Amino acid sequence: MSDQPTPMMAQYLAIREANPGALLFYRMGDFYEMFFDDAVAAAAALDIALTKRGTHQGEPIPMCGVPVHAAESYLLTLIRKGFRVAIAEQMEDPAEARKRGSKSVVARDVVRLVTPGTLTEESLLEARRHNFLAAFAQVRDDSALAWVDISTGALRVAPCSLARLAPELARHAPRELLVVEGSRLDDLATDAGAALTELAPGSFDSGAGARRLCALYGVETLDGFGSFSRAELAAMGAIADYLELTQRGRMPRLSPPVRESGTGVMQIDAATRRNLELTQALSGGREGSLLAAIDRTVTAPGARLLERRIGAPSRDLAEIHRRHEAVAWLVEDARLTANLRDALARVPDMDRALSRLALERGGPRDLTAIRAGLTAAVQISALLEGTQDLLAEAAADLLGHDGLIDLLDDALVAEPPLLTRDGGFVAPDHDEELDETRALRDEGRGVIARLQAEYVELSGVSGLKIKHNNVLGYFIETTTTHADRMLRPPLSETFIHRQTTASQIRFTTLPLSDLETRILNARDRALEIERAVFARLTSAVLAAAPAIGQTARALAEIDLTAAFADLASAEGWTRPRVDDSRAFAVEGGRHPVVERALKRKGQPFVANDCALTAGDTPAIWLLTGPNMAGKSTFLRQNALMAVLAQAGAFVPATSAHIGLVSQLFSRVGAADDLARGRSTFMVEMVETAAILNQADPGALVILDEIGRGTATWDGLSIAWAVLEHLHAQNGCRALFATHYHEMTQLAAKLDGVENATVAVREWEGEVIFLHEVRKGAADRSYGVQVARLAGLPEAVVDRARDILSALESGAREGGAKPAALIDDLPLFRAAPPAPAPVRESAVEARLKGVRPDDLTAREALELVYELVGMVASNSAARS
Repeated sequence: MSDQPTPMMAQYLAIREANPGALLFYRMGDFYEMFFDDAVAAAAALDIALTKRGTHQGEPIPMCGVPVHAAESYLLTLIRKGFRVAIAEQMEDPAEARKRGSKSVVARDVVRLVTPGTLTEESLLEARRHNFLAAFAQVRDDSALAWVDISTGALRVAPCSLARLAPELARHAPRELLVVEGSRLDDLATDAGAALTELAPGSFDSGAGARRLCALYGVETLDGFGSFSRAELAAMGAIADYLELTQRGRMPRLSPPVRESGTGVMQIDAATRRNLELTQALSGGREGSLLAAIDRTVTAPGARLLERRIGAPSRDLAEIHRRHEAVAWLVEDARLTANLRDALARVPDMDRALSRLALERGGPRDLTAIRAGLTAAVQISALLEGTQDLLAEAAADLLGHDGLIDLLDDALVAEPPLLTRDGGFVAPDHDEELDETRALRDEGRGVIARLQAEYVELSGVSGLKIKHNNVLGYFIETTTTHADRMLRPPLSETFIHRQTTASQIRFTTLPLSDLETRILNARDRALEIERAVFARLTSAVLAAAPAIGQTARALAEIDLTAAFADLASAEGWTRPRVDDSRAFAVEGGRHPVVERALKRKGQPFVANDCALTAGDTPAIWLLTGPNMAGKSTFLRQNALMAVLAQAGAFVPATSAHIGLVSQLFSRVGAADDLARGRSTFMVEMVETAAILNQADPGALVILDEIGRGTATWDGLSIAWAVLEHLHAQNGCRALFATHYHEMTQLAAKLDGVENATVAVREWEGEVIFLHEVRKGAADRSYGVQVARLAGLPEAVVDRARDILSALESGAREGGAKPAALIDDLPLFRAAPPAPAPVRESAVEARLKGVRPDDLTAREALELVYELVGMVASNSAARS
């Protein structure tokens, strides 16, 4: 037995070696096949059968495969499980390979490397979320982060220190992060949910990056796009290099790079995003997040824009005011808003259609998506006549596509097939040759009949027929009685003699021979013409791509504005006043996510006020009150108020005056990080340290139960010191919730610190949570009562009350140490003796056999007298 692989297997191994780190989808007819370790891994991941095919070096070769027509669903599963997939296609027809010899192998090559950050197919993407590919580059002391969504073409870059990388990754949530080999950023990538891809240092060379970008955009210099640092060029260059690698030369359509500065948006770190559940709930899904609660957009681009706005609220006052003014305009005109939303609902995702067309992965429906989007844009522009500022600017960007709309209208049917190879997407009367070819394909007999009638009239032979057989193909036949006439000029100049039989004579003509060829090839020719039309239309669309992209962005802006207006009108939200002061005054504020959940249950949400304005002094509320009373909800709702206001939305409040928030920090909730050896308390302290080290006077800080993860006095000391530092050093606005009631004394000592509490009421031993925030301090935490509500055994609750009473009375009488107080507790009561078993009474024994339904009235009365007598006897015996 030879150890030499077969020609096909040798080809497979060569392609596999050239694409390390990826599963190889090897095209064989209608299947993508996988072999060796790839087959084993893919079969397990996809839950498909693992078989064998042939041997290699004396061992059976594992094999599995997936159908080409269903490959996208399998690709999605593999990508979600962390695999990269190389797609090797057949580069020639098998018939061409056979011409080189019976053992020749069909030429194959990898046409694409599928990775989490380079998806474009509609079925592999979430329509309402971006799919970012990011790259982090460091050049000496400078560093930058670039990110691109090749499904929409948006490319951005920003300076980004290593310390800022985690917050930026949390903001963009890229699916894949490119770094230079040896960067050791695995933990950061994992925390951000991104697949980490390491590239050689050459991919991050800033000089080569600049050249790649110039080639990508067809320019001599990047100066027209702005001024970029070496690190920024390196990050963008790495993305360009990776796209060249994965797309195998079919570069996506990318918009010119946009440089962002960190000062333009509210800074929100990863822990705060997680705690506030801005775009993703703590459970991991979208439901339960702020984004899910407020998303009323009707287009996919509008939804993606909303996610970006919530993830990065603006700090540009002029832009915030423009957005609020546009929302207010639509709130005042409910009919216009409704008409806009109806029209927007018919707008497809033009950005992603453009991207697929640019990558040669598009189909007829992508062209009709462009047509439908541009047509709807004209209608929406007409609706916005007379509007001002932001809406007027957006409306102006919707026009200018009349020629392209007419071309697409003329060329495409109303509802084309999904794939170009299916044909039938070009409209009748658009291409004369296509119409003729289709007629031949669909009406061949009719075309032959019409030609036969022409030849009958030309020859004067009424019995002339056009017939067909497998030897001659199409031919003209008459009886031999007409031979002399047909064989002499002028008819012999048209009719070419082919065959004579005993009774028939057969001819052909040049038009008939051409018609025969065209009929036989009509199906293939029709598809060939349609493909040519598709290519022409695609070229026309891509030539207008910058203008179409601008229209798509304008439609997304209008959609988001109309969604904010619809939300404000339906939920009673109000326009916030945002300025450059230090104010934070909210009346009747509500938590949008909690309110939505309560509405579903038919329950009202209790609104609350919050006023952190205290002139030039730090404005801090020290919030006390029991668990379950709503402290965390109150903290979060005010943080979300700032996010919504600066994102351009109205807010869930009666009124709101919010001074521009530069940074938002939230330390709410408890969680450990066992993978890094961090306890819950350590995680709490790390997050608190980040706040104290970074918060500036423009920040808004939300802190909940600092110090609870350690001993009581340690925790109180830490919480006390943290509050003092926020007041004296950070000088920022803050909401500080605590169970350490001793801290309420700080309100009398520090200017700008006020006590507030969540009110409760006790009724017949029960605690009623009012969910009302009032000025003042709580006298206790009601922890024992909450424990009882949670279902702790009654014995445990009673014991806890005894211990609490002893500790509180000891502290009041002399401030004894807790250890001394505990020593004096009646510990013998900690485990009360089990009650003696209850013996069955005589009354119970008598009633066991009684069937009430069988008793007569007299018998029932006698039984009552008997039982009363038994009870009286027992009482006398006990006394």
